[in-house]
Amino acid sequence: MIEELKEEQIVNKVGGRFKLSTLIQKRMVQLNRGGVRPLLDNPGNTQNLMETVIQEIIQDKIYLDNSGRLVVDGEVAPEPSSDDAGPTLDDVR
Repeated sequence: MIEELKEEQIVNKVGGRFKLSTLIQKRMVQLNRGGVRPLLDNPGNTQNLMETVIQEIIQDKIYLDNSGRLVVDGEVAPEPSSDDAGPTLDDVR
């Protein structure tokens, strides 16, 4: 298990476990779909995509705004288009 998830600090940072889960999911889907890169200075230090996302949260590079939209590096990430049926199984692998 990722050690940072065992501590309450990351949960409190994003405003609760539900928001943390939502933030992780949205960012992982975005990274899995491509077209965006991790925001870490040295992403090679992380073991997997989940660890990369956790480090982005810890380093305040991503967060959810008040309406639950993903904010990446200070800019609101575009919402999926209306014809997008949401994440597929390929997005969560």
